[in-house]
Order: sequence, then structure tokens, then C-alpha cells
Amino acid sequence: MTSSTPSSIPFAEQLQALVDNIEQWAQELGFQQVGITDTDLSAEEPRLKEWLDKGYQADMDWMADHGDKRSRPHELLPGTLRVISLRMNYLPTDTDPIRILKSPDKAYISRYTLGRDYHKLVRKRLSKLAQKIQQQATQFYTDADIQQRPFVDSAPVLERPLAAKAGLGWIGKHTLLLNEEAGSWFFLGEILTNIPLPITARAVANQCNDCQACLKVCPTDAFPRPYQLDARRCISYLTIENKGPIPLEFREPIGNRIFGCDDCQAICPWNKYAQHSDEADFSPRLQLDHIELLELFQWSEAQFLKNTEGSAIRRTGYEGWLRNLAVALGNATALDEVARHQIVTALQEKIAYPSALVQEHVHWALEQHRHPERRRKRKIRNTSIDPQQ
Repeated sequence: MTSSTPSSIPFAEQLQALVDNIEQWAQELGFQQVGITDTDLSAEEPRLKEWLDKGYQADMDWMADHGDKRSRPHELLPGTLRVISLRMNYLPTDTDPIRILKSPDKAYISRYTLGRDYHKLVRKRLSKLAQKIQQQATQFYTDADIQQRPFVDSAPVLERPLAAKAGLGWIGKHTLLLNEEAGSWFFLGEILTNIPLPITARAVANQCNDCQACLKVCPTDAFPRPYQLDARRCISYLTIENKGPIPLEFREPIGNRIFGCDDCQAICPWNKYAQHSDEADFSPRLQLDHIELLELFQWSEAQFLKNTEGSAIRRTGYEGWLRNLAVALGNATALDEVARHQIVTALQEKIAYPSALVQEHVHWALEQHRHPERRRKRKIRNTSIDPQQ
């Protein structure tokens, strides 16, 4: 028995009582579902290696860091026996992704980042849950014997395979976790623990069947095959993690998406069952769910930093923000002459902005307005999204 394993084995009834309380506490803390599973992710290791070998992680080198810890939670936190996996809905009420995607003068911002940075909120709730578990577990263990650690998209943890293994849903063809009662508009979090809790997981069958809506709707064809995402082509990567220029081939397909992309979720039939969140911190700030591109483009860096305080949008940085907005403004050629004149004027004011990255994308955007006839004759996929189809 290792030093990280509790020194005494409590009665099964005590552990089951703890599990019952975990489920109640999780609900009280705003989580919609919880499952408990073991740490065995050996089946995921070949898939992860294949994905990395193909370079689908782009320049996100951290995806390959930490060796096998990403698929071996017990190596990330030695002594881990169980993973408590939880989900929390985040889709705000009265936000219409489809309407914004069809409005070229509006900025589309991924629904998960309209409010407060979820990392802070979910991590705080997980920490509170871990504290409650610790308090009850000291009835049969000493504090020194108990080891726990909460995570929320902040460490080398394969959270979606763990959540699927814990019975929270199945991994869809778009690589996101799907739940038959809640769709996919939710965050995931985990608590690693060395307490040998009863496993509550139940197998959830994959119910994507023959549907390929998410694969076909992707504006940049980022899915080389079902259940595999090439981040190098993904709009979320291109507009957030990518710190360099957006490749020319992807600028038009990006449309008005300035931070992330939700197309594969918006079209998913299972999201007809998505549950809206009543968390005030997930409500849109500054009307970001239907704000105009021009207004955002005219923010100074000081305004950007002030308005994105406590928001995941900060991740892109001000340069990336202007880069993304320049591309979206370059794609807004279908507006009337007055609106286009305002856009061209705003772009011209940024021509001398002291950043080669911003200048490049501003010049590209101006070219789109000078020669709109050169735009590729292609179906604008975001106008065909209809989750009822």
C-alpha cells in the first residue's frame, strides 16, 4: 500500500454514502451531472499517438508534453484511484447562434466565452466539492491520507474520454461529448482522488449513427474523418490559439467568426435537447452575443483589456483580436454601400497600426472590398445551418 493510498479501507456503506452526498453536493454547486470512473484510458493511447503523429495539434506543443500523463491520471497525481467527472451547462438563454452567423455586420463569438471565464467559476465549484469530500472522508481516513486535485481544462487530462467513461455521454463525430438529454453545450471538470469510491459509470451507447451534419457544416473542413479534428484547419484554433497570420485559404470561410466557432454544435440534432444555463456569470457581457464588428474593431487596447477582464477572450490578445476582426470585416462585402463605406474607413484607419500581423489582415480586408467580384463563388455554409433539419 503506497503512501498516497488511504491507510484503511472503510466499509462499503460509508463509501456509498459519500457517493450519494457527492451527487447531491454537485447539484447544489450547479453541476448537472456527475459520474465516477477508474483511471484506465489505455484504449485512448493509440488514438492520441496517431493524432499527434499526424500533427493535428498544430503548434499547440503542450498537447504532446507530459509524456503519458495525459492518458494516465494516476501518473499525473500518484495514487489516484478514481476520477469524479462532472458537467455544467453554459448556453445562455436568448442567444441565437444561427441569427448572428447570418448577420455579416455582427461579430460571432463562441457561446462558451460570452460571460465570465469558465475556468475560474468551474474550478472554484470543483474545489468546494473536493473540500466537502475531504471533510466527510476524514470520518474514516486522516487528512494526510487523502489526496485530491480538481481540474478544468487546465492540465494534461483527457477529459472527454474520462467523461464518456464516467457515463456522462458519448464522444460525437465532432470530437465533443454528447448527452442525449443535454446536447453538448456544457463544460467538463474532474476531481482526481485516491479514495476508492464505488464506480457509478454506466455505458452510454454512441447515438450519432449515420448523421454527418457536423462534418459537412464545418466551414474549413477541419474533420479529416469522423471523430478526428485537424486543429490546423479549425476556426477555434485559428482565431484563438494561433498567434500568427490566418492562412489565406481559411479567411473567407471564417466569415464573421472572431473568437471560436460553434457550427458543429449548432447543427447537431442532439442540441435540440440542450439545456440553457441559469448561471449569471455565463450571461453575455457588453451585449457580446449580438454586437457589431465595427464597434469591437474600434476598441483601443485599453478598452479591450478593460472589457475582457475576467473573460476567456483575453486569450487571443489585442493583436489577435484586431487580426480576427479585420478578416470578419473583409468578409462583410454583402452589406449596403453606407455600411461598406464605414467598414472601409475603419480599416483604413488601422493601416498604419504598429503590427505587421494586423497590417497584413487589414490590407487583405481592404482588397476584399475593392474587388468583391474576386471572392470565391462558394456556398456560404453558415447560412445553411438549421438544427431542425
